[in-house]
Amino acid sequence: MSIEKNVQIVKDFFAAMGRRDKQGLLALSAEDIEWIVPGENWPLAGTHRGHAGLADVLQKANETVETSYPEPPEFIAQGDRVLVVGFATGRIKATNKLFEDHWVFDITVRNGKLTNIREYIDTQALARASEMDASPRP
Repeated sequence: MSIEKNVQIVKDFFAAMGRRDKQGLLALSAEDIEWIVPGENWPLAGTHRGHAGLADVLQKANETVETSYPEPPEFIAQGDRVLVVGFATGRIKATNKLFEDHWVFDITVRNGKLTNIREYIDTQALARASEMDASPRP
């Protein structure tokens, strides 16, 4: 598949995420997709595999995070890999804390489907925003 087609598939994936279009995301993803979200101490961290794992991480994202992308991301491609470079602002719903995140998604596209997503994100900013404040001492 051409580099341009791979970039378009990734752009379509991001557009479907923006619309919260679960069926569109699954249609663009291989059955054995692997999505790695680094970090600890925040709800989305972990390795998510297959359509069930993708659906689970998307559901968790909808329940736990509000995110906006003030500028469109940049797409850089070579072979079957597309890097997406962007910036997001958001809020962790459980804590009502805001975060800013400069991020890169490293996405592999094979046979017209996303097979691997590896996020490089500001894990500290997201973990800090996910921390519950300690109860005040009496």
